Amino acid sequence: MPFIPHTADDISAMLATIGVNSIDDLFDEIPAELRSGDCAAIPPALAEMEIARLMSARASADGQPLCFIGAGAYDHHIPAAVWQLVGRGEFYSAYTPYQAEASQGTLQVLYEFQSMMTALTALDVSNASLYDGASGLAEAVLMAVRANRKTKSMRVLIPAALHPAYRRTVQTIVAAQGIKLVTVPFDRTGGNTPVAQLEAAANGQDIAAVVINQPNFFGVMEDVAALTDWAHAHRALVIGVVNPIALALLSPPGEWGVAGADIACGEAQPLGMPLSSGGPYAGFLCCKQELVRQLPGRIVGKTLDADGKPGFTLTLQAREQHIRRGKATSNICTNQGLLVTAATIHLALLGAEGLERVAAACHANTQKLTALLCTIPGIAPLFDRPTFHEQALQLPAPAAEILHQLAEHGILGGVDLSADYPELPSALLTCATELRTADEMQHYATTLAQLLTANAQ
Repeated sequence: MPFIPHTADDISAMLATIGVNSIDDLFDEIPAELRSGDCAAIPPALAEMEIARLMSARASADGQPLCFIGAGAYDHHIPAAVWQLVGRGEFYSAYTPYQAEASQGTLQVLYEFQSMMTALTALDVSNASLYDGASGLAEAVLMAVRANRKTKSMRVLIPAALHPAYRRTVQTIVAAQGIKLVTVPFDRTGGNTPVAQLEAAANGQDIAAVVINQPNFFGVMEDVAALTDWAHAHRALVIGVVNPIALALLSPPGEWGVAGADIACGEAQPLGMPLSSGGPYAGFLCCKQELVRQLPGRIVGKTLDADGKPGFTLTLQAREQHIRRGKATSNICTNQGLLVTAATIHLALLGAEGLERVAAACHANTQKLTALLCTIPGIAPLFDRPTFHEQALQLPAPAAEILHQLAEHGILGGVDLSADYPELPSALLTCATELRTADEMQHYATTLAQLLTANAQ
């Protein structure tokens, strides 16, 4: 948004209106030890041209490293039209769709997003987004515990092969509700979560829900049908955590097992959102029709007005869901509307065929990268099951040091798994999206081989 500077006279006039003598007086409730001081390290003001030159130099110093990191945030191609359209004032400045008569465009975008997400997940209902995938899973867990009428259990099985940040976020949000998250270990050979591990974790006690991710954090494909059927046989609801790109090729949550998952959630970042220092992103949350009253966030419906013309409005939720927070089923009272607009435009531009091509290209590139890296002595796949998007590799040296050295060569080589899985001290999680070229993957492999050779000497 444009910056509008205030003159000294403007500031004096505003302070006089407020009734204080200075900016310091305005913020006098902030303790002195929390203040930044005189900011002596900040240089004097520069002219616009000088600022532009400085910022360009700083950006160039960061370089443009090759990105082989996935782990929930992906470097995908974003068509130029996506953010050109999102940046239009009609979208960029819109916030609340409460007044349907004045918000038809915003409501239609959210409705289209919901329609696309239900198509991808093969479920009946979608909300109009959450803050991100991790908090979306937390809301799904809360929702499942509320909605499961077959048991009063507050226990939820959650796989160790789920994204560590998701597990930490869910624990932070649901712990105060008395919900117990029971971690289910992964199989050290396959990297997956077998049904036998669910049995052991349940330990004969009732459970409210089972979280199943496809693919899991390691990129390993889970036997989602068997896991889903086991959960339903034990009166538990199933929460699927999914990658929207992968859904172009893989079986959607609504079709897992005999009855399908009850709830599905995930991160919408792969749909038109650039890597930007951690966000902002948007989470999606879908469910079966019978659970719709427990669904947090906004739901947009399509109807006909008095003249028989199509129109859009918020529906199926009491107003206190968003305003009287103390009586709401969730404290989610907003959504990432701008990011959802980007996701909606991105999906509309790609279409089903385009999304499938992206997913296939990502899978092919990760397989090519894996084959290249595994020609290096001492490197091999960590697990023996099929994978999508990510590949966990066993290295002949600690991954943290290797990744540091790769970064010095302009390569972001992946994620050191030992940070969250100490039992995997020399394991690397890497990924190659459709953006990575054959030359870039070969450059990665060559550089990694040279570094490992040098380290071994």
